Amino acid sequence: MPDEMSRPLIRGRGEGGGSRHLEASMSEAGTPVIGILGTGDFSRSLARRLVASGYQVVVGSRNPKRCAALFPEEAEVTSQMEAASQADLVFVAVFPEHHSTLLDLKPTLAGKTLVDVSNGLRINQDGPSNAEQLADLFPESSVVKGFNTISAWTLQMGPRDGSRQILLCSNSSKAKTSVMQLCRRMGFVPIDMGLLSSSLEIENLPLYLFPSWRIPVLCTLSLFIFFYTYNFLRDVLQPYVTARKSVFYKMPIDTVNVTLPSVALVMLALVYLPGVCAAFLQLWSGTKYNRFPNWLDRWLTRRKQLGLCSFLCAVLHAIYSLCLPMRKSARFKLLSDFKQVKEGEDFWIDEEVWRMELYLSVGIMALGLLSLLAVTSLPSVANTVNWREFSFIQCTLGNCALTMATLHTLLFGWDRAFDPAQYRFCLPPTFVLVLILPLAVLLGRLALCVPCVALRLRQIRRGWEKSRHIRFTLPDGDCRNGLEDQIPAQKKDTIAGRVGQARCSSRSSKVCQFQPAVMNDSFEQAVEDVKILKQRPGYGVLGEVYGLYKQATVGDVNIGRPGIFDLAGRGKWDAWERRKGLSKDEAMAAYVKLVEELKKEYGF
Repeated sequence: MPDEMSRPLIRGRGEGGGSRHLEASMSEAGTPVIGILGTGDFSRSLARRLVASGYQVVVGSRNPKRCAALFPEEAEVTSQMEAASQADLVFVAVFPEHHSTLLDLKPTLAGKTLVDVSNGLRINQDGPSNAEQLADLFPESSVVKGFNTISAWTLQMGPRDGSRQILLCSNSSKAKTSVMQLCRRMGFVPIDMGLLSSSLEIENLPLYLFPSWRIPVLCTLSLFIFFYTYNFLRDVLQPYVTARKSVFYKMPIDTVNVTLPSVALVMLALVYLPGVCAAFLQLWSGTKYNRFPNWLDRWLTRRKQLGLCSFLCAVLHAIYSLCLPMRKSARFKLLSDFKQVKEGEDFWIDEEVWRMELYLSVGIMALGLLSLLAVTSLPSVANTVNWREFSFIQCTLGNCALTMATLHTLLFGWDRAFDPAQYRFCLPPTFVLVLILPLAVLLGRLALCVPCVALRLRQIRRGWEKSRHIRFTLPDGDCRNGLEDQIPAQKKDTIAGRVGQARCSSRSSKVCQFQPAVMNDSFEQAVEDVKILKQRPGYGVLGEVYGLYKQATVGDVNIGRPGIFDLAGRGKWDAWERRKGLSKDEAMAAYVKLVEELKKEYGF
């Protein structure tokens, strides 16, 4: 009987017949064979992940013998032609400049799904993308763009230690669906980005260097430079110019420590100021469906980064403050005060003592609330709370943090804003400038809390629109003594839906114009039907629905394309722009036809 302990735990490649084909028993029935063209780092990591997910993997290489040892035992490494012929779905993991070397495989790859995982060397704004060029080279294959936004490390370690989202786009819904199923089995979350025209944006995403952090970091640095220069002029340069007193030693610690809380408070105010501006814009327009200006839209999307920059400055301020007694200059000042106490001078001032106690207490509370906001903004923490809890922390507690930080600054300033001696070089104290923006935000928030204002804002955010109620005066022969009626939009649609929509001037009781109804019955029914499909279509399909709806109700696209980082907005805009030139009637007919197809495909 052979010794069981003498057997190796892992069989070598040359043992057991040396076959590198995966046995049929190791993969589920009907599981597609996955091919990988290329033998780089990404290919090896992808092969490991696919094998761990239970797929049969075949790797195509120009030199199979040399690359065989780099891949898992269960993966077969063979020639590119053989890999292309065996595989049902092929990952093209070669550099885009080498795509043309695969043209000999065109007949073999015809009818198969090709997944392009390549990225460019630099940001490409003009196009075409690598995936679109690959689709031109292989017109008989279905090209899917994906897996280019995750690293080889993420593939090796699995989705636990990296991003779980994989962005996908393709002109073939069938091919895209198969790749989405593969993503889910590997443990990732596929995100449908629509047609292959979105591949250029997907390829540019990994090349951006902290795109969402650029403006917040520049804002933080600009504010730091401004307040540091301002404090230097008042606290360091002014004593030297007026009294030849050198206090330049304050520059590394004291001046920085006074600057950091100024930047932190202003940055925290910048977090909540766009929300106040957006609320007033909605009140002014009377609807929530108007798009915010681009500058406000970008500002709203940067609030998390602005808040984290504020938290960083607040933490640094706390550390600097704890280090103040460790300085040599602080020890000399302490000895000087001790000598004056010994000489009989009384330094105990109740007002100053109370001010300092309150100042420190409120500052600690503000830092604690900021810490809670920072921790909650982490994705791992934010995913564990529901929307109501998240909004309570970020909105309610955030406003409390802003209030505490503002009170902390007020206690620091106390009554020095009214002391003429504090206006050095005719410049007001720093805290006076710092308090302008936070107080404006808090006053705006208080104005929004007024019951009548809060009620109207709540109605708007629940879908109420000022334009959904029209005021018109009937002609003298048909009205009741010139009385004006308020007709809600629902009744207006019932009355004027079949005959026409009345648009009457409120300035004259004699003027009344009638125009044909904008929507017909079948279109209105299709709009309602698409909302109650049994299954939710992908983002690409929803984009086509959106484009036809806007073309049918508005006409040709009449707004600018959203920013580069608003992928969803750009996808919807592109879908609308592709319908340019269609008449409203043609768009309605196409919309109804598309909804009927969706009802059959997704259930109704």
